Amino acid sequence: MKILYLGPECIRILEHLQSFGDGVYRTEGKLTIPEFIESNYDFIISYGYRYIIPSSVTDHYDKRILNLHISYLPWNRGADPNFWSIIEDTPKGVTIHFVDEGLDTGDIIIQKKIELEETDTLRTSYKKLSDAIENLFLSNWNKIRTGEVIPKKQIGEGSFHYSKNKETYEYLLSNGWDTLISELERRR
Repeated sequence: MKILYLGPECIRILEHLQSFGDGVYRTEGKLTIPEFIESNYDFIISYGYRYIIPSSVTDHYDKRILNLHISYLPWNRGADPNFWSIIEDTPKGVTIHFVDEGLDTGDIIIQKKIELEETDTLRTSYKKLSDAIENLFLSNWNKIRTGEVIPKKQIGEGSFHYSKNKETYEYLLSNGWDTLISELERRR
C-alpha cells in the first residue's frame, strides 16, 4: 500500500503505518492538485495538517482520505477544538473521519469521548486529546485499512470555529495555555 501522511512528524503513527510494510510518504507542505492525484495513493492521512485539501482531490480519493481530529464531531470543527469544547461546554473527545469537500464534515469512522479533569490546563487537555487520537488510530488502523469499520454520517449541526474567533476570549487566558480548565469554566 502507498500512504501519504500530511502533517507534523508523529513517530508513533509513522512507525505503525510502516509496520504493515506499506510505503509511507510524509509532508507538511502544501501540495498541488496534480501531485495529489498523479501519485495515486491508497490512503491519505491528515493529522495536524495546516492546509485545506481541495474538493478535486477529495473527489478523486473518495473515502480514502482520513483526518485525525481532537474533537468529538460534529462539535468544534475547525481550529482550537479543545479550547472551544471548554469555553462552550460541548462534548470532549476525538474523531477519525473521512475528508470531504467541507471542513471536518466527512463521515465518522470512529470516535471516543474523553473526560478532562478540573486540574487539567488547556495545554494538558491538548496533550490528553492528542494521545487519545493517536491511540485510537493505532488500535483501529488495521480495521480501517481493510474496510472493516463502517462509517456513519455526522448528526446535528455541531459547531465550527476559525482561529480568529478565539481573540474575543483571550482575556480569559490568565495563564496562557497553562490556564486551568476549572478557571475557564468558572469565568465562561
